[in-house]
Amino acid sequence: MHLYTGERVSKDIDAVCSHRIALPEDLEISYRDADGAGRLLYFDHQYNDTLSLMHEDAQDDSIALSLEGIDAKVLDVRLLSPVDLAVTKIGRFAEHDRQDIIALARRDLIRSKPLRQRAEFALVAYVGNTAWVRNSIDIACRIVADVEKRAR
Repeated sequence: MHLYTGERVSKDIDAVCSHRIALPEDLEISYRDADGAGRLLYFDHQYNDTLSLMHEDAQDDSIALSLEGIDAKVLDVRLLSPVDLAVTKIGRFAEHDRQDIIALARRDLIRSKPLRQRAEFALVAYVGNTAWVRNSIDIACRIVADVEKRAR
């Protein structure tokens, strides 16, 4: 989210590796934020995308990141597209997820119709209560449509 919007800094990294890789248990970095406060960013070893709401092409449509000191031939770091990031947020749909969707829409990174299409397609492979997720899709798309109307 922060890379797209500059808002809401996360405390953890939710990531998926395409190959088996041994990562240190304490994979974290401490830093000072813009206000000088000490922060900690850690790799979430518990994250798993298999049960989340995600379009089957999300990884193929992800965006390659060029990171200083990282050879892309050795480690290809990718970021979900804005619409796929929003779809994953619909799957949880907590208050911060709603705010993240609004932030993406305010920056014109997502639109209501493509978001609905992507989320409904992702729903085909979803494991869980699809009625609840369908309702969340409706709410999220209304939220984005409202942002679109205000922007006109």
